[in-house]
Amino acid sequence: MTEHERWMEYALKEAEQAYKRKEVPIGAVIVYDNRVIGRGYNQIETLKDPTAHAEIIAITAAASQLNNHRLADCTMYVTLEPCAMCAGAIVLARIPTLVYGSPDPKAGACGTLYNIVQDERLNHRVELVRGILIGKCRGILKDFFSKLRTTEIGKPKIH
Repeated sequence: MTEHERWMEYALKEAEQAYKRKEVPIGAVIVYDNRVIGRGYNQIETLKDPTAHAEIIAITAAASQLNNHRLADCTMYVTLEPCAMCAGAIVLARIPTLVYGSPDPKAGACGTLYNIVQDERLNHRVELVRGILIGKCRGILKDFFSKLRTTEIGKPKIH
C-alpha cells in the first residue's frame, strides 16, 4: 500500500460516517507531519447547510489545529473530486497538495469541468494526484445512490 492509499483509507472511513448518517458519502482528511490534523464528511442534510462539505469541515478543523488559516505543508485527501466551492477553499487555505479518488463529471472543479486549483490567474496553485483508490471511492457512492433509488422518494432507508 502506498502512502497516498494509506491516507485515502482514512478519507474513506470519513465517507462511511456520512453514509451511516444518510449523507452523500464523501470524506476528507488533511495530513500534516505524518498525522491527520483535520477530518470531515458531508453533513449537508444533518446541518441543513449547503456549505457543510467534507472538505470545508476538514479545512476548518485543520486550521483550528494549526491555529493558522494557511495550511502550508499539508496534504488533503478526499474521496471525490472537489466542487468549485471546495476547490476555492483549498486555494485560499494554501494547501499545496490535493489527492482525490474519483473524478466528478457533474461538479468536479479540479481537472474535470474546471481546474480552479491550478488556474494560473490565481496566486496559489495546487499539485494534484488523481485516482487513488478510485474503485473504493466510486464504489461507496454507487452503492449509496443505488440504495437511495430503491427506497421511497424522500424516505431513504440506507443501512
